[in-house]
Amino acid sequence: MSFHARRVTLPAITPLVLQKRVIKVYSEDDTSRALEVPSGILARDVCQLLILKNHYIDDHNWTLFENLPQTGLERIVEDHELVIELQSKWGMEETNRLCFRKNYAKYEFFKNPANFFPDQMVLFSSETNNAITHAEILQMFLNSSAYPEIHGHLHTREQGKKSWKKMYFLLRRSGLYLSMKGTSKEPRHLQFFSELNNSDIYILLAGKKMYGAPTNYGFCFKPNKTGETKDLKLLCAEDEKSRTCWVTAVRLFKHGMQLYQNYMELQNRYISGALSPMVSPMRSISENSLVAMDFSGHKSRVIDNPTEALSVAVEEGLSWRKKSCTRLNAHGSPATSQSSMANIAIHISQPWFHHKISRNEAQKLILQQGLIDGVFLVRDSQSSPKTFVLSLCHGQKVKHFQIVPTASHASLCCPMCHVIFLTSPSTNYVWVVFVKFTAALQHSSLTFETLYFWQRSLAY
Repeated sequence: MSFHARRVTLPAITPLVLQKRVIKVYSEDDTSRALEVPSGILARDVCQLLILKNHYIDDHNWTLFENLPQTGLERIVEDHELVIELQSKWGMEETNRLCFRKNYAKYEFFKNPANFFPDQMVLFSSETNNAITHAEILQMFLNSSAYPEIHGHLHTREQGKKSWKKMYFLLRRSGLYLSMKGTSKEPRHLQFFSELNNSDIYILLAGKKMYGAPTNYGFCFKPNKTGETKDLKLLCAEDEKSRTCWVTAVRLFKHGMQLYQNYMELQNRYISGALSPMVSPMRSISENSLVAMDFSGHKSRVIDNPTEALSVAVEEGLSWRKKSCTRLNAHGSPATSQSSMANIAIHISQPWFHHKISRNEAQKLILQQGLIDGVFLVRDSQSSPKTFVLSLCHGQKVKHFQIVPTASHASLCCPMCHVIFLTSPSTNYVWVVFVKFTAALQHSSLTFETLYFWQRSLAY
């Protein structure tokens, strides 16, 4: 009896693709939240999910960050990036995390390109004879032409060494180059430093401490396929303005029109009514039928004038906060005397008030939110008891102004300015802050008379 061998073809074993994944996202207070998400979820969708779950106001500034504690790096996760794919690049022993917070500079360069691209750092083709506007510069970044180029001096640390050296760099669409002969841009003098497509640009969170950087304005290129420190291309700028220019230009060169599409998608969603910078939670039909009423006289009356209605709402809001604040002292315990009740200020209940944080901590908080004019917070002064400090961003620099309370007012008052708080006509919890300067400011480069802060307080 003979046996004939027969070849049997088994079906290929395909890996099980999970339709749902669990990710952990950290907030600024270091608390985390686990989310079950689809495997193909985008960063913008994660942000939207967190906004809804946490009942945050969606002002299009909420951003997902990739934080690498072991190497002290952090970067913006672009809205179109796949979050699960990003996490798949992390090593098993790495303590990397996703962080969720506001960043006002995320798309600000589309609105105010002049603040991001200083004239002395931008190069154009020799064929360009006429003056180029900043809007045209931005358009050049989005198309596929060779120009513009970003150039300037940066400190760099060679691999395997601890010392830093100042060199002349040139950023092109093809990558970053350094000049081996002064500021020469001739091809024979340019040495390739880093490509853009297969690496990401990160901010150094503690460049001086971890890498011995000469300034606090460090950034680096990290290859996508490795997380080792030896593979980092470390750089350091002289100031925040120049670092912002380099980082923004790299983002535009790397992602191009995709960034603009991300930005326009948000704008279109606002226009269509799906989102609004001043959006409030969905109201019921009965709430929409409510009208403003005045009960101050002998008879109640309907307030038809929107301006008058807003004024009444402001007075009611301030009155409510004064009443609620008199129940607690500055430490959150019940007030026991009339004098202590008089010392309670309405600012304690505001999200922009940060109590006893240091100057460096205030500067760090504002930096994390993006150095955009108008970002501010108020804190207790550490050097002068019973006074306050207004920390704000102007010209991509954080400035600090002392505020002292007057004897006749419990609310904040400043000898240089008056702080007025108003609510928006469409919602009762979005604040507008006008700071009117009535005297020349010393130790400052501020030259305008009025600052407008619109939804840019550090609210959590």
